[in-house]
Order: sequence, then C-alpha cells, then structure tokens
Amino acid sequence: MKTREEIFNILKQEFPEDVFELLNQPSEPIIMVDPKAIHKICFYLRDTEGLKFDSLMVLSGADDANGEKVTDADGSVTINGGTLSVYYHLESIQLGQKATLKAATPRDNPEVESVEGVWKSANWHEREAYDMFGIKFLHHPDLRRILMPYDWEAGYPLRKDYKNPEFYQGMKVPY
Repeated sequence: MKTREEIFNILKQEFPEDVFELLNQPSEPIIMVDPKAIHKICFYLRDTEGLKFDSLMVLSGADDANGEKVTDADGSVTINGGTLSVYYHLESIQLGQKATLKAATPRDNPEVESVEGVWKSANWHEREAYDMFGIKFLHHPDLRRILMPYDWEAGYPLRKDYKNPEFYQGMKVPY
C-alpha cells in the first residue's frame, strides 16, 4: 500500500506538467491536477501496476467562492472570477489504498475532462456536478440535468451566489 505522498510523487514524475501540488489538508492530502488532463491521470491510476485504483467512490463539485464578492442593491451577492472544483475520491480495493484528486477550473468557463470512460460510475456524478454547479464535463456521453427540471434556466443551485427565481413556469417558488 502506497502513501498519498508516494502516489503524488509517482504522478508528478509521470505527468510533470499536469500534476501541480500536494495539498496537506487536516483530513487528508489532496493532489491538485489539471482539469484538462484528469482523464489521462485517472486512466494511469486505474491501469498501472502498484496503483490499480479500480473504484471511483465519490466525485463531487464545489464552489470555492474565492472570487470577488459584489453585493448587489437588493443585498444578494454575486461572485466574479474565482474557481469551481471537482473532487475525486479513489480507492484501490485490491491494494487497500485511497487517493483524493482535485481539479480546479475557472468559474466563468468551468470545463473539466470527463472520467466517465475510466469509471462508468462517474456518469451520474458528473451530471449532478453539472446540474448543481454548471461544471461542463468535456466528452461526457450524456451531459444533461439530472436533478433539476430540464428547462430550469435560473442557474445552478449549489453555487454560492445562486439566486432562487421568484417564479417557475408561472408558479411561485416557495422560498
């Protein structure tokens, strides 16, 4: 079983341009990677002897809320710039090791390569991250809303600056 530091060093050696740093978080170290190279890195993690990450346990989106916060006249907040992130929690069931990857993408054009071709379980997770945060997963085979109505045009509900619409299809939204 490899430590997360060892996994980071292996990835840094194999993908020097796409693996940025190891973030030492209180809960667990997180490997920062390029969102446009995540699929290559994940194929490598899945298929390389000694790594064998055969399970994508969780894929989740997050609003980093690290842009410029502007308070509007009505008291609501808009965030300009900053990043949205995707977290990948991986496990090698065979080797009993885990790793967490993070891909941060610009908030104004959030694009990340899909890993649905690496682990089929990513399909619905990526659709959820798209639906809730507006993160576009490039080369996803069916990227459409999964939780919100297909015709929802009020934005992405889990973004920190989301504004709930007053009406949806002529009905008052109850909040």
